[in-house]
Amino acid sequence: MDFHFKAGSIPLLVSMPHVGTDIPDDIAARMTRAAGDRADTDWHLPRLYDFLERMGASVLSARWSRYVIDLNRPPENTNLYPGQDTTGLCPVDTFHREPLYQDGYQPDEAEAQRRLGLYWRPYHGQLRAELDRLLALHGTVVLWDAHSIASVVPRFFEGKLPDLNFGTADGNSCADGLRAAIVEPALAQQRYTVAVNGRFKGGHITRHYGQPASRVHAIQLEMCQSAYMDEQAPFGYRADLAEQVQGLLEQMTRAAADWARR
Repeated sequence: MDFHFKAGSIPLLVSMPHVGTDIPDDIAARMTRAAGDRADTDWHLPRLYDFLERMGASVLSARWSRYVIDLNRPPENTNLYPGQDTTGLCPVDTFHREPLYQDGYQPDEAEAQRRLGLYWRPYHGQLRAELDRLLALHGTVVLWDAHSIASVVPRFFEGKLPDLNFGTADGNSCADGLRAAIVEPALAQQRYTVAVNGRFKGGHITRHYGQPASRVHAIQLEMCQSAYMDEQAPFGYRADLAEQVQGLLEQMTRAAADWARR
C-alpha cells in the first residue's frame, strides 16, 4: 500500500503527508547517507495524534519519504513561496542543504513524472475520495493538514519558529469562523507560542483542497518538533512533552469537527 488510511465518521479528515520513511530500493541505491537519516521527516505524528481514532476522524498518512516525492507540493513543481528558498517536488537536498543524491543521479523530469504516477497520485486520489465521501455524508468537511518541523532551520527562517504555525492561505482555504474556532484554544494557553499565516501559510494540500465555497475547509498546522520530541538523531519521541500538547491538539481538532457539524 502506498499510504495508510483509516476512514472515520465525523466531518474531519487529517492528512499527514510527510510522516513516511520508506524509500524504494531503486531510489535508495542512488542516494547519499544523508538521505538515509531521513532527518526532515515529520516524525511521530501518528502517535502524537493517536486520539483521532477514538474521535472518529478519518486519517490519511504517507508511507513514502518526502525525499522520494513531496506530497505537499503541486505536481507542476511551482514554488509555493515565490522569492523564498524551498525544497521541490523531488527534493535534491535536505533542509540543511546536504545532497540527497550521489553525483549524476539527481532525478530528471522523466523520473519526476514516474514518481508522480507511482507515489503522489495514489495519495491525492485517496485524499480527494475521502473528502468527497465526508462531504456527501455531512454537507461540510474540514481537512486538517498535520506537519512538524525542527524549531530552528536557518535555510528557511531566522531564529526559532513559533511552536504552533497555522496556515489558511491568507484566509482563502477556510472560513474565518473555522480558523477562529481552532486558533482560539491555542491563543488561550500560555505554554506555546502561536502564529497564523506567518512563515507557513499552508502548502499545496491546504491551498488546493481548501475550497470554502464548496464547503471544503482546509487548515495546516506546522508544529515545532521541540514540543514533543528530540530534534536530534535518533529523533526520539518524548512522552513527557507530548502529553502536554496532545490535549490542546485534541481540543482544536474537536473544535474543527464541531464547527463543521454546525
